Amino acid sequence: MTETAGILLGQGDERVYLNPRFANRHGLIAGATGTGKTVSLQVLAESFSRLGVPVFMADIKGDLTGISQPGRLNTRVEERLKQLGIQDHTFEGCPTVIWDLTGERGHPIRTTISEMGPLLLARLLELNDTQEGILNIAFKLADDEGILLLDMKDLRAMLQYLGENASQFQNSYGTISSASIGAIQRRLLVLEQQGGEKFFGEPAINLLDFIRTDARGYGQVNILAADRLVNSPKLYSTFLLWMLSELFETLPEVGDLDKPKLVFFFDEAHLLFTDAPKSLVTKVEQVVKLIRSKGVGVYFITQTPLDIPESVLGQLGNRVQHALRAFTPRDQKAVKTAAETFRANPKLNTAQVIMEMGVGEALVSTLQDNGTPSVVQRTLITPPHSQIGPIDDATWQALLRSSPYAGRYDVMIDRESAYEVLQARAQQVAAQAQATKEQKPTRRQATKETSLTDSLQEVGEAFAKNLARSAGTKLGQQIMRGILGSIFK
Repeated sequence: MTETAGILLGQGDERVYLNPRFANRHGLIAGATGTGKTVSLQVLAESFSRLGVPVFMADIKGDLTGISQPGRLNTRVEERLKQLGIQDHTFEGCPTVIWDLTGERGHPIRTTISEMGPLLLARLLELNDTQEGILNIAFKLADDEGILLLDMKDLRAMLQYLGENASQFQNSYGTISSASIGAIQRRLLVLEQQGGEKFFGEPAINLLDFIRTDARGYGQVNILAADRLVNSPKLYSTFLLWMLSELFETLPEVGDLDKPKLVFFFDEAHLLFTDAPKSLVTKVEQVVKLIRSKGVGVYFITQTPLDIPESVLGQLGNRVQHALRAFTPRDQKAVKTAAETFRANPKLNTAQVIMEMGVGEALVSTLQDNGTPSVVQRTLITPPHSQIGPIDDATWQALLRSSPYAGRYDVMIDRESAYEVLQARAQQVAAQAQATKEQKPTRRQATKETSLTDSLQEVGEAFAKNLARSAGTKLGQQIMRGILGSIFK
């Protein structure tokens, strides 16, 4: 239920609302498995949609697609509505579009190698510092030259070219190790075997396609089918982080709005920060801090607040904390941390209540009219208006057929990019070298063989010098990058 006071989350000592004006100050939904996080996520997502705010969320367990269909009254829902004193609860679905990185169960989502950038790609490939340095050189050379790396064969071609002409670029870009290039190529092969080649290419996703409303004015709910994707945690978390980066680089500054332009739910948020270097965490913190000025709210869903670095946790103003269990010292620390992040309620022993709550209960604190957190309340979460649980296959297929994006991203295209450009230049230089060779006087066979070797070496040197020279003269075409390495729009 959505009222003028905001988004109704449930009932504590009084009704608990989330103020849409502060929804872009981000949030956290936390709690142990089976305590009701998914329903809280669904209540928030559909409420934003009913306010006309588009939503993006990953469906880890495969049970969020029910948001597209009206819910039904049953004994448990009826009992909860009576407890909350809600008499005008209606059932309806939200306009829903299903996406899938592989394109198997939803519309394909693709980006290009150039758009992802070296920082996130290095994390995806799990490169060490030396290998990441080589990858940065490959991107820098391509960016300086204004050459797009669209797919994996483009990046392979650029890496191969760097390896074959390492000495020619050493003074301009630094030492280029053939061993490191080989290691990166092997990592690319592993990524390809995991389905990465389906993610990189064109047509690339237009993120503005996520920010739409239907004829009723309801915000589009974008669901990423991620029940299989989560088995590749680096790909999953890097993709979502890339999306945040792209949104930040693409959307204009809008200042404070009455409601967000988009709300982004990041499920299994611990995957984003696991083994992440401090430099990356710092950049994530910066993006989370700045993206709210673009009208985007980010909500992390995870088991405990300990999964989120303090620098990021401190920016999450809206909190829904479900029950935690304290079986181990780490569990006990998580309970203490969760309790300490709330504004104290003198009527509650927050740390004790966290361990006592049942399914569908949560400790909730949201930002109030003055921008300060409300006193935490033990809250019965309201039931969603939409169906709880997944839709059947027939309904799934109907959603895909009726989607406004049916057919738009289905067929991959392969336009001229680094692979073709490097091949064409190599052929041009080789042709020039051959023409020069044919003008020389005839020599005996051994001299001919030596001359051919020299000519091939000259081809590589000429090609490298030509590319290095043009890199310094094409600054007007130079690709610029933002905080997380995405192309600056």
